[in-house]
Amino acid sequence: MSDFADFRARGRAALLAGRSTHDSPMVEGARRWGAGAVLRPSGEVLDRLAALAGTIEAPGHWVHEPRTLHVTLRSLEPYRDRIPADDPLRQVYRDALAEAAAGLEPARVRLAGVSPHPGGVLVCGHPENDTLVTLWKRFAHAMQSRGVRDLEHGRVRDRWYVSLVHFVKPLTDPGRIVEWCDAHADVDIGTAELDTAEIVQFVLAGTGIQVKALEEVRLA
Repeated sequence: MSDFADFRARGRAALLAGRSTHDSPMVEGARRWGAGAVLRPSGEVLDRLAALAGTIEAPGHWVHEPRTLHVTLRSLEPYRDRIPADDPLRQVYRDALAEAAAGLEPARVRLAGVSPHPGGVLVCGHPENDTLVTLWKRFAHAMQSRGVRDLEHGRVRDRWYVSLVHFVKPLTDPGRIVEWCDAHADVDIGTAELDTAEIVQFVLAGTGIQVKALEEVRLA
């Protein structure tokens, strides 16, 4: 289980020192918001996450709606506006994810605690079984064996979370964001059972983003 105490402290310090970051609009070839592999919560846990996100006062930023909330397994590629069904890479992602998920039970992740970070606000994830880590390792191996370049450059994912907000412009009142995070530092959302892994595309929609499912694999 990852210890978020230091992560939270560094996030608070960054925002209060004016060192926030923000995402640029999605453009072809941009490093951020390309296709990814994710798992999305559902049921009462999703309802509680969405309700919590709805209490954040962050006008002009991406405060995520229910079907946008997700746990990222892996970022896959730079941003592309179109990823058709017959796209060769999309088919590779699908096959690699199916291979990685074979025989795995749903991931169980306790979602508890809110943390600021330079680019937004997140709810901390604490795995209660080995599925997330095993799926991540298997998927990385399956992608490597198919010759797909590693957009994450060997990064080891050992911290899991669901982002509630992504900043899209400089913060005008970082203290207010930090104060909200402090007030919810001990919130307990509950345990999410993540039973579907997806290849998704992120789509800019009005004042936020939507998550479009391209491929999905059920965990048995």
